[in-house]
Amino acid sequence: MGTTTFSGPIKAGTLKDTTGSTVGTNVANVGSVVMAQSAVLDIIGADALNQQVAVIPANSQIVDVILNVTTVNNDSGTATVAVGTSADGDAFISATNVKALATTHGTLDTEATNVGTTDIYVYADFVAGTEDGSTGAATATVLYIQNNNLS
Repeated sequence: MGTTTFSGPIKAGTLKDTTGSTVGTNVANVGSVVMAQSAVLDIIGADALNQQVAVIPANSQIVDVILNVTTVNNDSGTATVAVGTSADGDAFISATNVKALATTHGTLDTEATNVGTTDIYVYADFVAGTEDGSTGAATATVLYIQNNNLS
């Protein structure tokens, strides 16, 4: 299957503005499309820091960050993943156990409400207690509304 790339944001709906009518009649229904970027994370063996998950465009709003562990890590010590930015390594998901199958949704920090005037890079940090694990699979996904500009 092919892919299409273009500049956004993408808006969908048939009525851009309301007409002042009562609720349920001629109410604006144009909304922004939620975008997603994902990355498969390295959670086997030694620590893997600053794994790039996504580059979120300026003026966007991050609506969720998801960590999905599909194969448990078998490190004999602890094994965690945190998701954030270079300035705040756990801005979106604090250190989360990857030795259990789970889907974790982030607790969004202030960076998420409005990305600001420059793109934001989202990173994941895997930290292994003894660095002897030989199994593990996880994906991090960032959901965002492009150019929502809530500032």
